[in-house]
Amino acid sequence: MLETGAITIRTERLTLRLPDIGDFEAYARLMASPRSAGMGGPFDLRAAWGMYCHDLALWQLFGHGALLIDLAETGECIGQVGINHGPLFPEKELGSFVYEGYEGRGFATEAAFALRGWAFATLKLPSLVSHIAPGNAASIAVAERLGARLDPAAPRTDPAHLFYRHHSS
Repeated sequence: MLETGAITIRTERLTLRLPDIGDFEAYARLMASPRSAGMGGPFDLRAAWGMYCHDLALWQLFGHGALLIDLAETGECIGQVGINHGPLFPEKELGSFVYEGYEGRGFATEAAFALRGWAFATLKLPSLVSHIAPGNAASIAVAERLGARLDPAAPRTDPAHLFYRHHSS
């Protein structure tokens, strides 16, 4: 387990940090929008709050969870990257999203690469999976840029999703 506030990851353009209450409004907006369809949404406020709290609780329960993605230059929050686990995930899952207007600039790839590297080095994981809705070309491209490969044998909670495997070596 990790103490709250104990992790910040910096890349050339980004700062990955623990969420705080001020981040919830933008998160809830994304979860209420059609853009959350690949994650099972759109979600109402109650469901979005539960997911947000889940992302935070993972740090105490498993020593990993969600980090918000800030632009290093301005401090503006542009999305989230995280490692999910628990009863809804048969194995640790690497996922990310960026808010509207920040797509197509490599931010999701950069953030996922940094968190994945941290997870392999710190948690000593042999692999991670990314659950991706079949029509989500942007997320498939991120997974493939990171070197993940389609794993049809991965344990799944959603039979319709594609599962991309990231190996530590």
